[in-house]
Amino acid sequence: MRLIILGPPGAGKGTQAQRLVEKHGLVQLSTGDMLRGAAAAGTDVGLKAKAIMDSGNLVPDEVVINIVSERLDEPDVQKGFVLDGFPRTLPQADALEVLLSEKGMPLDGVVLLTVEDDALVQRVAGRYSCAKCGEIYHDETKKPAKEGVCDVCGSTEFRRRDDDNPETIRRRLSAYYRDTAPLVGYYWAKGKLRQVDGMASARDVAGAIEDVMGDLKG
Repeated sequence: MRLIILGPPGAGKGTQAQRLVEKHGLVQLSTGDMLRGAAAAGTDVGLKAKAIMDSGNLVPDEVVINIVSERLDEPDVQKGFVLDGFPRTLPQADALEVLLSEKGMPLDGVVLLTVEDDALVQRVAGRYSCAKCGEIYHDETKKPAKEGVCDVCGSTEFRRRDDDNPETIRRRLSAYYRDTAPLVGYYWAKGKLRQVDGMASARDVAGAIEDVMGDLKG
């Protein structure tokens, strides 16, 4: 199964992608991981990307696509993959379609996690995690059973991301609607898009994605 998970920042794309990795053995492909992996491996395109990132500049689409291409050639990807956070723009989507066609690896589907904007801001702004094991909590919807103690590992140290605040998430949402939201219509027109209610619990979202995968295999 070859999938893309789309949705605004904070919709739970990474969480659901990881679940697909654990349950179905898919490979999670995120551009950040791929860029770091290529740089660490010392490939020509990886070193080029590293030089650009080290200078504080954005890696151009051509370089990102080349890194995605290299990653798709690795044996583990043949079992299937889920793209998380890529493509982000229409030019990237066009380039990805050409790339997958050349490799004989067409997409099976695109899962869109739909979330209400105000709820998303509240969700992200209240989010924090255990500093030791990374378990995610929320000020309102998911507090530790014992205040100040992680349910999973018992740590008493927690942290919040600096960008998990209302002002930053609204800026990220603005960028999403400007650059990435057009992909919704793009993949709908190709008959690839499937929508899932991202407002549901993580378990229910996972179940809905399972239903989508069943339909796609159908």
